[in-house]
Amino acid sequence: MESNHRGGDDGTPIFDNLDLDLIIQVLANTAFSPFFVALMPVFYVFQGAKVSDGIVVGGVVYYLAISLFWFIKWYSRLYRNQGSFILRPKRLEWSDQIVVVTGGASGIGELLANTLAVRNVTVVVLDINPIVTENYNIAYYKCDVSRWEEVEAVSKKIIEEIGEPTILVNNAGVVQGKSIVDLSPEDIQQTFGTNTLSHFWILKAFLPGLLKRKSGHIASITMSSAMGLVGAAQMSDYCASKAAVKSLHESLRYELDNRYKCPEIRTTLVCPGHVLTPMFKTVSLPTYLGFSFLAPSIHPVTLVKKVIAALDDQHSQIIFLPFYVNFVPYVSHLPSFLRDAFQWISGADYAMENFVKISGRREDEGPIPAEIKTKA
Repeated sequence: MESNHRGGDDGTPIFDNLDLDLIIQVLANTAFSPFFVALMPVFYVFQGAKVSDGIVVGGVVYYLAISLFWFIKWYSRLYRNQGSFILRPKRLEWSDQIVVVTGGASGIGELLANTLAVRNVTVVVLDINPIVTENYNIAYYKCDVSRWEEVEAVSKKIIEEIGEPTILVNNAGVVQGKSIVDLSPEDIQQTFGTNTLSHFWILKAFLPGLLKRKSGHIASITMSSAMGLVGAAQMSDYCASKAAVKSLHESLRYELDNRYKCPEIRTTLVCPGHVLTPMFKTVSLPTYLGFSFLAPSIHPVTLVKKVIAALDDQHSQIIFLPFYVNFVPYVSHLPSFLRDAFQWISGADYAMENFVKISGRREDEGPIPAEIKTKA
């Protein structure tokens, strides 16, 4: 649950909303928790029921099914990370980390940079605009990450002046909100340069250092990347650029495992739905009853917490947020009439009808809660 002490854009408190994600979280710790479910047949036995009674047998079968589900989920994660059945990864020493954050001068990038900085992490921000911060351990380098020449030059300075980065966070991104025929060549180049090519440039610049260490973490934050899993009107360039990042993430994972033999270099892909940032303020979301319950918007603080938790876990993973995004990859496999119904219910084809691009701001632009600036 998110704290209700966070301030909103209008100065009012932000409270936890009753939505599907909250209910899933509660159920995961009660009705779908093996530890909780294990008590059910025991309870009935203590109440006088026989072990052979249907209610006790049913409880045991349900417990085994739930336990099998969580075991498969746990083993899948263990297998992906080639981990030990007994020992978890060594604790991450945050003070030893050098974290590069692209697009870190504002919004989610700035929030992440400042939160890491108060953990005594050395943070390197790459942005076309300077970051305003009171944290002494944040270094800013002016860089247009969509241009290889700038990334190459800046990366050499960073390695020489600060050291080899250990964690890479690809956060920079833009959105145009135009139909295909209205997109100018410059719009398309900017979208793919910032949303897609920047990932390649950051990897080309800093991945060799991680390979030498045979450890590190690469996190790709793809804002509103549910749109990278399905297409939508007036977002063709954006959807395509985010889909490319997802494919890049998967290819990188297999290169690290099978070509470089470096499974210890972790990779995390964050696929959120609608994030409450000013850049998407003019997006038109459905207002019918139940939409905000099933598809809640995400506060930037929630997203940053997930990213830091993923880095702290030291496990490769894909994070779908909120819960409904877990099912978006399967939408394309639905029969066409159901696929169109999903598209209509989601309102995706009309979300950008009244969209206004805010000049000079990226998709991650947004205010930083005061308490994040002062404490971890």
